[in-house]
Amino acid sequence: MTMSLDAQFAALKLRLASVAITSIAEINAATDFAIDANAAERADYTLTLLEPLAERAPNVAKVWQLLGLAWRDEQDMEKAAAAFDRAAALAPQDPRIAMGKAQVAFETGRPSAHLFNAVRAVAPHDGELALSAAAALVHEGKADVGERLIMELLTREPAWLRGLDALATMRWMAGDTGHFDRTFAQAVQARPRDLALRLGWYRAVSQVSAWAKAEAIVADCRRSFGARIELDAIEANAATEQGDDNRAEILFGKASTLDDPGTKISHVRHCLRTGRIEQAERICLKLIATVAAPSAWPYLSTIWRLKADPRAEWLDGGTPYIREFDLPISTKDLSALAKKLRSLHLTTHHPPEQSLRGGTQTQGHLLLRLEPELLAIKAMILEAVQEYVAGLPPYLDGHPLLGTSRKALHFAGAWSVRLSGQGFHVVHTHPLGWISSAFYVALPDRLGEGQAGWLQLGAPPSDLRLELPPYRMIEPKPGRLALFPSTMWHGTLPFDDGERLTIAFDMRVPSR
Repeated sequence: MTMSLDAQFAALKLRLASVAITSIAEINAATDFAIDANAAERADYTLTLLEPLAERAPNVAKVWQLLGLAWRDEQDMEKAAAAFDRAAALAPQDPRIAMGKAQVAFETGRPSAHLFNAVRAVAPHDGELALSAAAALVHEGKADVGERLIMELLTREPAWLRGLDALATMRWMAGDTGHFDRTFAQAVQARPRDLALRLGWYRAVSQVSAWAKAEAIVADCRRSFGARIELDAIEANAATEQGDDNRAEILFGKASTLDDPGTKISHVRHCLRTGRIEQAERICLKLIATVAAPSAWPYLSTIWRLKADPRAEWLDGGTPYIREFDLPISTKDLSALAKKLRSLHLTTHHPPEQSLRGGTQTQGHLLLRLEPELLAIKAMILEAVQEYVAGLPPYLDGHPLLGTSRKALHFAGAWSVRLSGQGFHVVHTHPLGWISSAFYVALPDRLGEGQAGWLQLGAPPSDLRLELPPYRMIEPKPGRLALFPSTMWHGTLPFDDGERLTIAFDMRVPSR
């Protein structure tokens, strides 16, 4: 019988403690276990075993590499960077160690494009490496070089979807909103029988609501491929999002057997727009038993509120799980933080897949960076999150917020948003998070009349044509942090003029 990870950990810990001199066999056993532990998101096991081992066997590159990966997973980025530096010094030709060093440098805000390019010298045609190098170049103010790098690989492989998506996103964020998808068009022209390529092009234009282009792509696909269920699904999506209810109804009927979570969520949206509440509920109840559950919960909240079903209170909380914290940060420190954040806003347009309108968003994981201003606010934020989690009701099996371990708190992602006059966030949720947030750094002296610029929580998107009020409206104030479940609808109202500078983050769903 195979030993569990817990049993292996206990046995190895005892074995390592009992030997006076650590042999190659013990080192190999410990590093082999650490690989499995890191893969199982048990970096704590890796650290417990390998930290003392690194003192006893300080010149083993693999030990330092695995420590670097574990500290990175635990989000102690200073230790992760030091570990990879040590590993790279011991094994300068190891491409995996070099890649880890480059990745940690990128995430912590240090120059990293040259590190990625050094790894690319070993694997010049590796697409993922090229994308990492391009992202680093964007961070270093060399977006044009990053774009050329991706284009070089697309010349060799015109149907490389990840590269096409990245290139379209880079161009959109640089303000080329009219022709950001031109390389998709060229790729389709070169490979007209590649349906996956056309579906990727559709996704790129539909996420920015370029519906005329989307409809043209669907029509061209129909001419090339005839009747296909995948085409019924994407045309149904285009129809419902444009309010063409009758066409959408016919097309969703044709696509009903397609086992695709995105299509099912699109169908739910159509059902809500057309008053088919019970049908929407049936689809969502099936989805919450799948990996698509985080996307389905917000719709179930809406459905249960419309039906006055007590499960809405079960899901969102009788007193909804929303809290505000005014963090103990001085005006001087807020000003320094705002200055640092402004320096990280390097694009002219919002990311195509994100919720903001009329502003920009930083790229990369903001709270893994090591600048003093960001380390200080990260510590304050974590303290508030710990208080929020400690104040939640007890464990509740099957609940997206309460039905999980609470022993380890890590960020899933963090970014800054800078909105200008009339900017806002469309109503959305965060399917990849557990707890979501808004932290206000800088605001205009006056946002406007009434609740201009305020955060609204709980009200569904207006394009669903439903009349449900928000659970709460939160007034922005510099230094204020709002926390709420990632499955809860949230958006902001437009404000008059000036700058609205925030930090937002998601907490990772705890796995321990």
